[in-house]
Amino acid sequence: MAEQSSAADPHAITTPADLEAVLGAAHPRVLDKHTTFLTPLIVEFLSHARFFVLATADAEGNCDSSPRGDLDSAVLVKDDRTLVLPDRPGNKRVDSYRNILANPHVGVLFLVPGIDEIVRVNGRARLRTDPEMLDEMAIKGKPATLAVVVEIDEVYVHCARAVLRSDLWNPQRFADPDVVPTVRDMMSEQHALPVEDNQPRRQEAYRSHLY
Repeated sequence: MAEQSSAADPHAITTPADLEAVLGAAHPRVLDKHTTFLTPLIVEFLSHARFFVLATADAEGNCDSSPRGDLDSAVLVKDDRTLVLPDRPGNKRVDSYRNILANPHVGVLFLVPGIDEIVRVNGRARLRTDPEMLDEMAIKGKPATLAVVVEIDEVYVHCARAVLRSDLWNPQRFADPDVVPTVRDMMSEQHALPVEDNQPRRQEAYRSHLY
């Protein structure tokens, strides 16, 4: 029997058939667009991608996404099925890594500043502390704190639609920092804490301790 939308809410999308009825079916070429390996040009793209977002989930499926960046891309390509991502000093909450220990499946979006296309990699990750590997990902003479080794399942090149719609890299569209809430103010609101008059508005201490 074909899957049916919920009679209680005719606007709810609850089945793949509902979804396809709204958005249409993907062309077979789109469905076959990904590969299970890196190609030389994608490796070249990654060498310029100094910002990426690491998506993980715990054993129950609770999700997390974490932004990562360096002055230069420090992503290692071990072979066409293996990537290594660096970790840098942070707040030690390590949600991503706790998730990986419970559930190795990860998704990674790689962005090159100023470039509209994006590369997405899905795979299975493990954590390592091999000294040679950490040294290979050193920035400013400081090795990575640990290595996230990703065994690749899928590599997918995104077109530029999302970046173009958001006009992401256009400096004329950059927000005025004076009207965007700061981390200080947002965290104070979250936890109902007072903001002291002598607290700098946007000079968080970590800005001088990136490595």
